[in-house]
Amino acid sequence: MSKLTDHPLLLFVVSLVVFWGCAQLGAALRRKQEAHGERAPEIFTIVLTASLTLLGLIIGFTFSMAVSRYDQRKDYEENEATAIGTEYVRAGLLSSTDAATTRLLLRSYLEQRILLYQSEEETQRARLRERTTQLQAQLWSTVQSAAIAQPGPLTALAAAGMNDVLNTQGFTQAAWWNRIPGAAWLLMLLIALLCNVMVGYAARGGTVRTLLLTIMPLLISTAFLLIADIDSPRGGVIRVSPQNLLSLFQQLH
Repeated sequence: MSKLTDHPLLLFVVSLVVFWGCAQLGAALRRKQEAHGERAPEIFTIVLTASLTLLGLIIGFTFSMAVSRYDQRKDYEENEATAIGTEYVRAGLLSSTDAATTRLLLRSYLEQRILLYQSEEETQRARLRERTTQLQAQLWSTVQSAAIAQPGPLTALAAAGMNDVLNTQGFTQAAWWNRIPGAAWLLMLLIALLCNVMVGYAARGGTVRTLLLTIMPLLISTAFLLIADIDSPRGGVIRVSPQNLLSLFQQLH
């Protein structure tokens, strides 16, 4: 399920076909029942209304989850840019040699972080993550050596700033991994399948039935598309842009 939600457009097409098929199945069951002279139970309308209400609530709740995760990714991108910019200034508290080395490494580190946001290929992102880990080790080693060589409140402040830089990167990565659980997707999918079957069963003959059997699957599939697009950090059109990191990059260069 996670691989499918990473491709929102594919999820839209698959869900539209499946939901349309479920609606047609419900319509076929209704025709078969009517052919035998049977009628739908009186309680069916109540069950259909309750099911559609439940589906709407679950879609709204899931959409809220996706939006909150998207906002979290935006916040951590801003926090990361702030931490890097603050540490770039605090590097001046170190000796001139250590300050120059730290600022050079921070500029390279910032560039790697921007490229990781903008990269489309997984192989390239793997190389960028490896390079980021190397730069983190070099940055901490430089500040640690300076703090050991000249212990004091000023070097401690620079070391604390570097710690914030490393922590914000970890928080950002955790936010990218924080996705809508697969169980939530499966529950929403199951209810949507049953609702489409019942809508197809409830639809009468004629043009109205044809519209219902098309509109309902289309609406639900569109909701799935929007939720998956917002929830996927890379697969969708709605993505977090590293605008704060880019602004910082321009300032430092």
